[in-house]
Amino acid sequence: MMMSILAVAVRLICIDQPYLDNWSWRQSDVAAIARNYFQGGFHFAHPQIDWAGDESGYVGTEFPILPFLAAICYKIFGVHEWVGRVQALILFAVSLPFFFLLVRKIFGETAATWALFFYGFAPVGIMAGRCFMPDMPSLGLSIIGLYFFQRWIDESELGTRRVRPIGGPGWRIRSTSFFASAVCISLSILIKLPSILVGAPFACLALQRFRSSSFKRFDLCFFAAIALLPSVFWYGHAYQIALQFYPHHFFGAGGVQIMSAAWYLKISKEIVTSTLTPIIFALGCVGILAARSIARARMFQWWLAAMILFIVIVGYGNRHQWYQLPLIPIAAPFAGAACAFVGPKMSSRAMRIALSILLAGSFGFSAFVYARDFYQPSAASLRDAGLVLKRITPASALVVAADNGDPTVLYYAERKGWHFLEKNGIYDGEPRDSAQAIVDLEALRRRGASYLGFTSNTLWWLDYYEEFGQYVQKTSTLVEATSEFRIYKLDPVLK
Repeated sequence: MMMSILAVAVRLICIDQPYLDNWSWRQSDVAAIARNYFQGGFHFAHPQIDWAGDESGYVGTEFPILPFLAAICYKIFGVHEWVGRVQALILFAVSLPFFFLLVRKIFGETAATWALFFYGFAPVGIMAGRCFMPDMPSLGLSIIGLYFFQRWIDESELGTRRVRPIGGPGWRIRSTSFFASAVCISLSILIKLPSILVGAPFACLALQRFRSSSFKRFDLCFFAAIALLPSVFWYGHAYQIALQFYPHHFFGAGGVQIMSAAWYLKISKEIVTSTLTPIIFALGCVGILAARSIARARMFQWWLAAMILFIVIVGYGNRHQWYQLPLIPIAAPFAGAACAFVGPKMSSRAMRIALSILLAGSFGFSAFVYARDFYQPSAASLRDAGLVLKRITPASALVVAADNGDPTVLYYAERKGWHFLEKNGIYDGEPRDSAQAIVDLEALRRRGASYLGFTSNTLWWLDYYEEFGQYVQKTSTLVEATSEFRIYKLDPVLK
């Protein structure tokens, strides 16, 4: 209990922090959707971002229940960062007892206690557990769903029939566990599509219990329908939204791409260090070997195999470290199993206690060192520029932001606008040359852009692209400048 309370307390630190950390752009997008619901009439099926300029900005996203709930809360508490962040914290906290019970069922009390410790304090888990993003809520629901599915499997194996079964022959459902699992998994996949990988441990459990008859059982087909069909309908709708509306964007599109060996080496280094820490990684490897004879542990092995395949196939998408978040509840049970395996082999109780304290202290220190880097205010200049734009521009102003594709400027400006450069509404990277930058900016100016902002990441454009810098000086007026950003008012287009 105390361990869970401490894990939650750690995530409460800076829970009201603005979206200016390493994952600012993803959170600012989700927060913008929430605010647009709040200000634009709660049209659930049409999530809306800020970087579509003079267009509506409807985009294809995951099932937007999180920003929608945040928008409802804005009605009560006002628009605050903690309202969005706390959703991830709540789902993380709810998942803790289910994770512990799931691991205890397979590996025992000692392993489950260590696994809970590792799950609660892995660096990426700390960060994701207090971000306004769908990843931690989706993972939490996956864990809860996996626990209830395991319980339903156990009840089926024991032949529990104390409740009246629903359905015909071959369909034996302990309704509470069955439906709780199916609904949790359905929500998990709706909130974050890659969560469908949790199907690997589900398949493992089903095949272990029902063997080849798994594919013929009506109850498992019914489970799959509950878990998958809502996502089929929603993501089909989201895809149509992306086709119909500028900027024609579907969140996560383009991530399926196999990359170079150097790319995967970088991801591997992140996994070993700031995702899991070297301690969880090393203990997890030991635990995989120690638990190889435990049949129930295979579901975590299947989940691990699915994650490895996902990282390889969705190589480009895994440039975002939060995609590796599910590795934590996979590695933590094996790391806990390693601790439970080594402990009894020590004859001295004092030695076991000393080594346990050393392990806990070492892991806690490494988790702190890696986690603090996620909190660095890397997007502070974007937020500052946005706040100035909010102060000096009319509410109807359209803003061009040279922001490296990070919508934090537009979010804190509370203005609509475009990334710069842009192509079909999507950030198009750095200019090839001055000519491209001038053409792009002129096109946006003709569409109604009235302000142009550069931040510390893009101020160099004005010097490096010399002709472009001269064009900006000729066609705009500098209205605010610091060492971190520069804001220009664009001259109106002559008719």
